[in-house]
Amino acid sequence: MKQPKPRSRQEPRRMGNAAMVVTMLISLCVLTYIKARYCSNPFPKAAEEMEVVEIDEDYDSTRYKLDGPIGEEDFDPSRPTCYNTSKRSERCAAVGDIRVDGNHSTIYINPLSKEWKTKPYARRHDAVAMDDVREFTLLPFGGRNDTAVPPLCTRNHSVPGFLFSIGGFAGNLYHDYTDVLVPLFASTHHFGGEVQLMISDIWGKEEKDWWVDKFTPLFRQLSKYDVIDADNDQEVHCFPRIVIGPTFHRAMGIDPTRSPGGINIADFKRLLRRTFRLERAVASRTGAPRRDKPRLLIISRKSSRRFLNERAMAHAAALAKFDVRIAEPDNHTDMPNFARLVNSADVMMGVHGAGLTNMVFLPSRAVLIQVVPFGGLEWLSRVTFKDPAKDYDVNYMEYNVSLEESSLRDLYPEDHFYLKHPYDVHKKGWDAIKTTYLDKQNVRLNLTKFTKTLEQARDLLPSP
Repeated sequence: MKQPKPRSRQEPRRMGNAAMVVTMLISLCVLTYIKARYCSNPFPKAAEEMEVVEIDEDYDSTRYKLDGPIGEEDFDPSRPTCYNTSKRSERCAAVGDIRVDGNHSTIYINPLSKEWKTKPYARRHDAVAMDDVREFTLLPFGGRNDTAVPPLCTRNHSVPGFLFSIGGFAGNLYHDYTDVLVPLFASTHHFGGEVQLMISDIWGKEEKDWWVDKFTPLFRQLSKYDVIDADNDQEVHCFPRIVIGPTFHRAMGIDPTRSPGGINIADFKRLLRRTFRLERAVASRTGAPRRDKPRLLIISRKSSRRFLNERAMAHAAALAKFDVRIAEPDNHTDMPNFARLVNSADVMMGVHGAGLTNMVFLPSRAVLIQVVPFGGLEWLSRVTFKDPAKDYDVNYMEYNVSLEESSLRDLYPEDHFYLKHPYDVHKKGWDAIKTTYLDKQNVRLNLTKFTKTLEQARDLLPSP
């Protein structure tokens, strides 16, 4: 019999390597299981004590199966009752025996694992704004260890309830759309009108009953039922399901990959067209029918950031063969009529401010010209209107104000720190920026430069 060959020195090493690989594979499988089981909550006991479970800014709600009837995606027993849908928005959702005692800012829920507190306004990263938002307490009842005694129902609803706040910065048109209306649409559109809207903070630090009247036509498109004043209604409203707080995606925008049914801003714009009966769908280089020139709408201001030569601008625009309109929107403007005025325009321009939010009513392929005050404010103009304009199918242009066109040159000597080093002023924070470059500045446009800008805008308009 042949003797077995002695094993080479390499064989033990190969066997050791193989064992190591097998061990690593087993470890990887174990870690994968642990990650799948516990990554969303690596410390279960500690997580139970958290008020809110953090979810990343890019949280994708579509990872939850959208089974069941319309609106079912608003409740998933695998999620905590309250969770962050972005860094700016928190949502609470529950199904069961739900009793809303809005007069005491309390919502009783059975079943509910623990008490929660929430503020239903999509600006939770901003302490100043959230200070003006009423906090609601969600209390469990009916369980073995629950001590809360809920009030009796005085009004029963068969549809889900949706609670949101108009505190914070609502009342400023830009924040109306960014913090409230667009998130509200993205969060309720899929209910098909079968949802009961409840509004908080109508009578907060600032009375906003006028705000509700102003946007009631829009609410009627989202819900078949009259809105409820959540804070002052004496009823105890009972629901089979409730959602508290709208979801924020981006400034004045909607991410279709994160919204039920994949809706986007084009859907929101169609809603506005129906709400305010806007006739013009597309802008034109020759203007609306029965006109032979495009219409320019100049958004006027009476406080800061005024056009100091507004009449001269209107005259120059008329010479450039534009049909010119000047209008100043305010909080109490007749919204339907103003929306139709904006919709009649082919080009709209104004100094940076909330009035430019009316671009939501412009016809597709119209031009928005944002006049950016002196002071290094390009970043602000980009976030507020430049980036959103594309979603609204609006051509965007900027007119950057030079120091020679700014009233700041009359306030400070030419070598003043504010004029020479605006970006250093930015380092001092928002209050310094606002006080220096927004609240104290008016503009006098160079008419030659202004006329050239209008010609460029005309070239962007579609031909008839």
